[in-house]
Amino acid sequence: MKTIDHVNASLNELIREILGKQSNDGSWNFCFEGSSIMTDAYMIILIKTLNRTGEEQLVKRLVKRILSKQTSNGSWKAFKDENEGNLSATIEGYFSLLYSGYVTKDADLMQKAERFIQNHGGLAKSDWLTKMMLALNGQIKWPAIVKSIPIEIMAVPKWAPVNIYHLVGYARAHWIPIIICSNLDASFVHSQTPNMFHLQSRETPEDRLLDGLNILSHYIKNTVKKLAASPVDLRRKALINAENYILDRIEDNGTLYSYFSASFFMIYSLMALGYEKDHPIIENAFLGMKSYLCRNLSDDSVFLQNSPSTVWDTALLTGALINAGVPIHNDAVTKAGKYLLSRQHDKYGDWAVKNPDAPPGGWGFSDINTIVPDIDDTAAALRVITPLAQSDERYKESWNKGVQWLLSMQNDDGGWSAFEKNTDNYLLSLIPFRYEDRVLFDPSTADLTGRAMYFLGECTTIAKDSNTIAEAIKWLEHHQQNDGSWYGRWGNCYIYGTWAAVTGLKAVGVPSPHSMIRNAVNWLNSIQNSDGGWGESCSSDIQEKYVPLHHSTPSQTAWALDALIASSETPTPQIEKGVHALTALMETSDWRTEYPTGGAIPGGYYINYHSYKYIWPLQALGNYRKKYGS
Repeated sequence: MKTIDHVNASLNELIREILGKQSNDGSWNFCFEGSSIMTDAYMIILIKTLNRTGEEQLVKRLVKRILSKQTSNGSWKAFKDENEGNLSATIEGYFSLLYSGYVTKDADLMQKAERFIQNHGGLAKSDWLTKMMLALNGQIKWPAIVKSIPIEIMAVPKWAPVNIYHLVGYARAHWIPIIICSNLDASFVHSQTPNMFHLQSRETPEDRLLDGLNILSHYIKNTVKKLAASPVDLRRKALINAENYILDRIEDNGTLYSYFSASFFMIYSLMALGYEKDHPIIENAFLGMKSYLCRNLSDDSVFLQNSPSTVWDTALLTGALINAGVPIHNDAVTKAGKYLLSRQHDKYGDWAVKNPDAPPGGWGFSDINTIVPDIDDTAAALRVITPLAQSDERYKESWNKGVQWLLSMQNDDGGWSAFEKNTDNYLLSLIPFRYEDRVLFDPSTADLTGRAMYFLGECTTIAKDSNTIAEAIKWLEHHQQNDGSWYGRWGNCYIYGTWAAVTGLKAVGVPSPHSMIRNAVNWLNSIQNSDGGWGESCSSDIQEKYVPLHHSTPSQTAWALDALIASSETPTPQIEKGVHALTALMETSDWRTEYPTGGAIPGGYYINYHSYKYIWPLQALGNYRKKYGS
């Protein structure tokens, strides 16, 4: 069978399967599955903290899932090939199982987990989010580093050189509740709370780690002295500002910023401020978090999504379907277009703090997200809106607003970041947290920049020699790795960044012989697996260099293949081999199709998008057929 016949057969089957999964409202609802058991563990902990006795059936199901993820040495992992295990995930698994009441401390599996925790440094060596959870539940004292962040930062004006808006929004949504709790020394312990004191270890932060935050703290307090009559008034004002910040950013389903994890810390902060456990805001938040339950069809287990990916999945799938030849007047495309039109944002969110002159017009990640638009979702939705806008004024107006917002969000350095504009990290050296550059801030990245360029090049008439495009190309040129790859922040990891950069560069007219493209193609060819596919380990973003998985995954194979297709006028042997590897992977159902290829927290939290085994093969094979099919 010719390769094109093979591609056509695979595309037809894939399109048929995808169309059969569309919801009545036009969306696609696939699960967003975190690689660790964090959200499942936190839900058990929250249920027990709130004493919600009517949720025991859910607790039992979550316990079953957490137990199923434990490895033979007693640990839990953040990804399959992680060395030995993940300390923070193991602490979260151990504590939640004890708290559930269905697993005892002397069980063999718990003894193994204890030994793993002890052998890897104890509770004090866990990552910052885990430490915050432990402090809130009375298992450790509030770490000195966190205690040194004064609540008074919430009284610092936005124009000050140091203020809370130097953190990106999703970081603020977690840290403001945490700062409230740490400043109030909040801890919630009752008769059912487990005791993990035997697993503590002495926290001995190096003086240099605290020095930066002490400087920051001193500056904040000096800055706000002029804003209040007394320290007591200042503190009261800062706490009120923090509370209002949270309340103003609660979505209609009760969650903070639409995130499960942020809502978890929000509930604790509200209790620290004096809210009762059954307060309507806490009740609504819990119900919103519970609505994120998703069922794994392969084993009928349930898990908690951190934030459903409905808009993201719907935009990408619809765009890929159109790209693969599904007509825009097809009922599925029409319904999806109406759904996406209804999810365009019309509210000003935190993005407007540093971009005040642009009207709303972006799209967010989740169905219930109304105030946190992002570049990636906006570009993906606009790709769908583009052909629909040719004959419908509603879509044309939507398209104009979206493009205006996307262009306005370009950073001064020429690139695009995910959520906010010019969220600089010049305070980086003062904040001693792991991966702070990628977790607390929102710098320009190759994946966001490349995908914004791809949309602008493919779907707008913006001049290829415009300043917007020229600055973006310059940013990518400056940030290409020596081996020809690019680092991708929100996918895993160098394959993702390289694919986004290459396809973006090609879309805006950069020729394939250009050194950027040529070096990227050579790198992709050099890491192709013997089976013809591509696969990259989650370890890449920990080590900040490409780490091979030594197996091929569907999405990473599709990304690499799509980049090569964009760069070559004729199908190369590597492309042909990649196509056959991808179509074989599409018929496979094992750990390779479930390996997390979405990025979130380096070293701690990755994402298995259940949609990715459909989206990216459809996109790559569709592009193969468009380019080489005749």
